[in-house]
Amino acid sequence: MLKFRLPRLAYNFISSVGAAIAIVAGLMVVTMLFVSIFTKIENPYLGIFSFMILPAILIFGLILIPIGMLRQWRKEKRGEKVEQTRWPYVDLNIRAHRNAFFIFIFGTFFFVVLTAVGSYQTFHFSESVEFCGTTCHSVMEPEHTAYQNSPHARVACVECHVGPGAGWYTKSKLSGAYQVYATLLNKYPRPIPTPIESLRPARETCEQCHWPAKFFGGMQKKIDHYMYDDSNSYHPINMLIKVGGGKRGANQATGIHWHISSDVKVEYIARDEQREDIPWVRYTNLETGEVTVYHDEDDPMTQEKIDSLEPRVMDCVDCHNRPSHIYNPPDRAIDNALNTQMINPAIPEVKMVAVEAMAEEYSTDEEAMEKIRQHINGFYKENYPELYEQEKGLIEQAIQTTREKFSLNIFPHMKVRWDVYPDHIGHFYFKGCMRCHEGNHSSDDGQTISHSCNSCHIILAQGSGETYEVTYQEEGLEFKHPVDIYEAWREMGCYECHTGTQP
Repeated sequence: MLKFRLPRLAYNFISSVGAAIAIVAGLMVVTMLFVSIFTKIENPYLGIFSFMILPAILIFGLILIPIGMLRQWRKEKRGEKVEQTRWPYVDLNIRAHRNAFFIFIFGTFFFVVLTAVGSYQTFHFSESVEFCGTTCHSVMEPEHTAYQNSPHARVACVECHVGPGAGWYTKSKLSGAYQVYATLLNKYPRPIPTPIESLRPARETCEQCHWPAKFFGGMQKKIDHYMYDDSNSYHPINMLIKVGGGKRGANQATGIHWHISSDVKVEYIARDEQREDIPWVRYTNLETGEVTVYHDEDDPMTQEKIDSLEPRVMDCVDCHNRPSHIYNPPDRAIDNALNTQMINPAIPEVKMVAVEAMAEEYSTDEEAMEKIRQHINGFYKENYPELYEQEKGLIEQAIQTTREKFSLNIFPHMKVRWDVYPDHIGHFYFKGCMRCHEGNHSSDDGQTISHSCNSCHIILAQGSGETYEVTYQEEGLEFKHPVDIYEAWREMGCYECHTGTQP
């Protein structure tokens, strides 16, 4: 009867360990395959874990086998005394061997299954929103809170921050290891900086759902604004946003998303890390090869500096830089509360008072909650004593809503406020579009980047009551500032006055 034997050099400790690792990893791969098939788990990382990480461990075990054999061979060549390691044998005719054999087989099977499933569940949890947002609660509380109240609240964190594929998965885990270290040793900055340098290209994440080539036409947007006067006057603006996009060859490459049309390339260089100051822009028509370079006339960048920096190709996040982690300024947060009747607009001066209370800088959440109550109560006790006595319920509701808006947008322990994270959409509170479209970027041949309001939007209606205006003409209405500031609005950016608090 033939007996199965391995090469003599394979009988050593290192090779035995390698064989054990390879066998266990192989069993886990098979188990994970069954888990993915029969549990119907849909996760972009299941394949990475099952067919990349575990096979790597299996290969490591297999590599140990020849390493152990080589080590054994070298010992023999040096004439060292080498004890022949004998493999254990099992004789099922011996009761003790038989019992141990079945205990080992069934125990190993359940151990491998439980380990595989447990490992996957641990891995799956590490990719969940709960893990990202609550494990390091005090650190990630601002991001997690803002995310839960954002348009992407049903999109898992990893879908944008990691995406599919092994390369970015590995990169995110290596980055995460440092973040754990920084959290444990309290070495993280406050506020947490936006990781714009390490973000995955938007075409590999955003464009999995948002497809620029299919952006056509316009989108109506109504901005509800309340004034800082005694009656909290309502002054909405109803606009048609020229979303645009598409492809020039289809005669649709117009509007805002023209910037990332498939047949053009827009590049820029920024002076600062938050990409607020852009002195250099280059436009390339990919169909004709035409190239136009624009410089900031007021504060140009030297050619030596330009040559030393790498231009960034414009993509989604250059405008949509706060798609999920949105921290509304007090002005907008209170406008939303007034518009939804969470704060009654009939309370005199409540817009001004609530914004002042919310915008004040506090050292802790507890201090903020107490000072907001004191500020609002104190104002109405002093200035509207009769109203305060008669409408305590409405004033209390205003206090609670202002507190809630504060808790959703401002986090003292992490020094997170709306003004530390500029939002590049629009140009009301931050420079945004005006980083390039302020009218001072021109080329050598005299071309200027458009400063026309109607390039991106037209006003369909504005104001209310006696100031209400509406049009059905394609050119829209000319903007009228609700407070008479003469022609200053033509010469200045909105963001220069509107800082998110009372102007």
